[in-house]
Amino acid sequence: MAELTTLARPYAKAVFEAAKERDAVGSWDQALALVGMLAADGAVKKILANPGLSEQRKAELFFDTAEEQMPEALRNFLLILAENKRLALLPEISTLFTFYRAELERTVNMKVSTAFEMTPEEQQKLAEALSRKLERKVALETAVDRSLIGGVVVNTGDLVIDASVRGKLAKMAKALGS
Repeated sequence: MAELTTLARPYAKAVFEAAKERDAVGSWDQALALVGMLAADGAVKKILANPGLSEQRKAELFFDTAEEQMPEALRNFLLILAENKRLALLPEISTLFTFYRAELERTVNMKVSTAFEMTPEEQQKLAEALSRKLERKVALETAVDRSLIGGVVVNTGDLVIDASVRGKLAKMAKALGS
């Protein structure tokens, strides 16, 4: 995974800068998400690994699928990826592009797990508190996890805030076991 990220990073930075220059970050993010999702599909992976198919034809498969959403400059980017035999990096490039967009727009998507369903008011209060703490606009994705017993677990990327009863009990058990 880290190797794919390392290979994908220069391509993602280049396509992000090109999108910024054209003031098209949002539309390119959507188009890259689509082709990234396609490239992650098992059947498409087999096609991309087929040595009997030309790299040009492999790129054209993406053009045919995402025709309306594919700006001309992004088509050229896919051709460059195809020439360098890097179309398989599209899922990682898309992920990095979305990360760069979030950094530019100072936004963050956070996953929130709670023991019980949160009301819209509770979600709004939590989003506002996290926004103040992180100095970013926060979008929440909520899920119910009854095993938490109570409280909340918030995570995004490498940041995890565990304020659950289960987490506190685990810390107490560890402290008592020492």
